[in-house]
Amino acid sequence: MKTQSLVSNWGMLFFLLLSITSNLSSQSLATEAWHSMFNGNDLSGWTVKIHHYEVGDNHGDTFRVKDSIIQVRYDNYEGDFNERYGHLYYDRPYSYFKLKLEYRFVGELHPGAPIFTLKNSGIMFHSQDPRSMPKEQDWPISVEMQFLAGLEEGKSRPTGNMCSPGTDVVFGGKIDPRHCINSSSDTYFGEQWVAAELIVRGDSLVTHKINGKTVLEYTEPQIGGGVVNRYDPAVKIDGQLLKEGFIALQSEGQPIDFRNIKIQNLKGCMNPKAKNYSKHYIKSDPKSCEY
Repeated sequence: MKTQSLVSNWGMLFFLLLSITSNLSSQSLATEAWHSMFNGNDLSGWTVKIHHYEVGDNHGDTFRVKDSIIQVRYDNYEGDFNERYGHLYYDRPYSYFKLKLEYRFVGELHPGAPIFTLKNSGIMFHSQDPRSMPKEQDWPISVEMQFLAGLEEGKSRPTGNMCSPGTDVVFGGKIDPRHCINSSSDTYFGEQWVAAELIVRGDSLVTHKINGKTVLEYTEPQIGGGVVNRYDPAVKIDGQLLKEGFIALQSEGQPIDFRNIKIQNLKGCMNPKAKNYSKHYIKSDPKSCEY
């Protein structure tokens, strides 16, 4: 009877440990999982800001949803493009994160849009809050992972570049004066889907990937430089390192599609004793810990 009882107790202990391990594993996987930024049905959780219009005015239905794709279109625009540069902002700021999405260029450049916007778009990060932008500010103070497509067979036009409206970055050990820095990516033509990934570590290292390959790295994103016009001077503090900010999809005259937009937050609770601890975090946020 004692032996039978001992075996039973060991069995109960084994299943208890198995249950605890399973729960911890599930908790870790849930925390590490990529979070979808787009529900596939509408633009809930996103805010539009278009040059010449107030925050929240999605003029001409510029950003729209069809077949689980965020589309950028201009068929409802009257007249020329008139510098109606637009951005669709995710409503939560991030500092340390991985972001991945797929994009493809479609259709023709809208009449009157600058030629440099042909087969040109991007995703902004460490951006100022759109609600801090005056109606006539053309670009957000931010850093851009620029997307380009090839225009001429045999001529290189890399994608996954860095552009810096109202910002600077350190490249090659010093602040680079160029507005845009080309990546080492291949050139992609036509309307093919291209996978882009962005890894941002606060105000330190930033990595751009295209179709799984690292194509550009730089450090210390900070406020500075030009390009942005008619901003609130109180927001543009040159030399201030950008530790976090908003993420935005771009609209600048070229129709484009975005899909499978996902993010993995890399800043969180790193205390193993907390309920929401996860191994994948690389930046500690003690205030987020739950016990």
